[in-house]
Amino acid sequence: MLRNFWQFITDTLRLITRGNRYYYAWIGFLLLLIAIGTGAYIGQVNDGLIVTRMRDQVSWGFYIGNFTFLVGVAAAAIMLVIPAYVYDWEPIKEITILGEMLAISALIMCLGFVMVDIGRPDRFWHIIPLVGRLNWPQSMLAWDVIVLNLYLLLNWFVVTYLLFCAYTDRHYVKKLVLPLVLLSIPMAVSIHTVTAYLYNGLAARPFWNSAILAPRFLASAFCSGPAILLILLQVLRKTTKLSIKDEAIFKIAELMAYTMGFNLFLTAAEAFKELYSGTEHMVYFQYLLFGLKGHTTLVPFAWASILCGLAAFILFLVPRFRTNWTLLNLGCVLIYASVYIEKGMGLIIPGLTPDALGEIYVYRPSYTEVAVAAGIFAIGFLVFTLMLKAAVPMMLGEFTLTRGRKRLDAPEAGPV
Repeated sequence: MLRNFWQFITDTLRLITRGNRYYYAWIGFLLLLIAIGTGAYIGQVNDGLIVTRMRDQVSWGFYIGNFTFLVGVAAAAIMLVIPAYVYDWEPIKEITILGEMLAISALIMCLGFVMVDIGRPDRFWHIIPLVGRLNWPQSMLAWDVIVLNLYLLLNWFVVTYLLFCAYTDRHYVKKLVLPLVLLSIPMAVSIHTVTAYLYNGLAARPFWNSAILAPRFLASAFCSGPAILLILLQVLRKTTKLSIKDEAIFKIAELMAYTMGFNLFLTAAEAFKELYSGTEHMVYFQYLLFGLKGHTTLVPFAWASILCGLAAFILFLVPRFRTNWTLLNLGCVLIYASVYIEKGMGLIIPGLTPDALGEIYVYRPSYTEVAVAAGIFAIGFLVFTLMLKAAVPMMLGEFTLTRGRKRLDAPEAGPV
């Protein structure tokens, strides 16, 4: 078994280095972005966080906004797990592993954004479980680090085990896989719930101090993550031999309609509570939706997020719209845009603006932040691409222990 696993690792490494010119071009583009991001990050480490546009008034910005969004993408894997393993629906069960691979990539990007947001990266070891001093269980950040790492390890183990079974032409042990996959459901909920508690627990920030923040996080996650996955499934169906049924895609779209509707309802409920009560805390919603003291930087983005969400909800709610490929993809793009704005500048900036003294600091990401973020996203895409490069032929039964070397000795290791 150990010998076969070592052969699995070495053959996988050899497999991901083989491909056609489009594969090499894509990998080269991602490596270029990673190089640009690395250079920008080195400059940030040398000069400090002053090279970003974060200041005392707005101490969280583009990095943490992306982190929050990507935690939701990682949590969205359960949108495949529940119908596949709880209701034993075969069309989705066949592609569940792709959702888990997306979760792994998203979690790696999450950890990357946490890393670059730390002003002293040499102190990163303090938040490493079993190595640093986490101040657990008092610290919500400690809880976040623990659940994110456990969810990453869980998905990594399940994906590796399933691909190893495919590589060795063996059926997976259901008594081992099923409990772990079902465990991923509460863990996926927990990673985004704990992330919401990081904001919710800050009593001095009224914009975040809401009891429904965690449900809002989960509702938005369960529509934004699948929106990305639906696009990826269509790309994979056109570029590989994977058999991805229409009914699986349309079922995911139907589930997204319900979660998007719930997300819009929770957002409206929160806005009503703040705007109708007319308390001093309304100032943060006012800054987001209508502007304050002539500052309207966020207003177009806030309304664009709301309108995109409403349009996407209608497209996915009507069956004949969500089964039309053009409208389906348009809805995915609209959902992505809506939630990305909501989880980014629509969440972070209003929570910090105006500050405790009433000062309004207009925050916009700097070149350094955008370049570093592009590098981190490129790392995530690279990880996902390499996993796909190995997983697709194994899932199809084209690359196994007995047939792997013949495939590697061929001039080209297939599509992707």
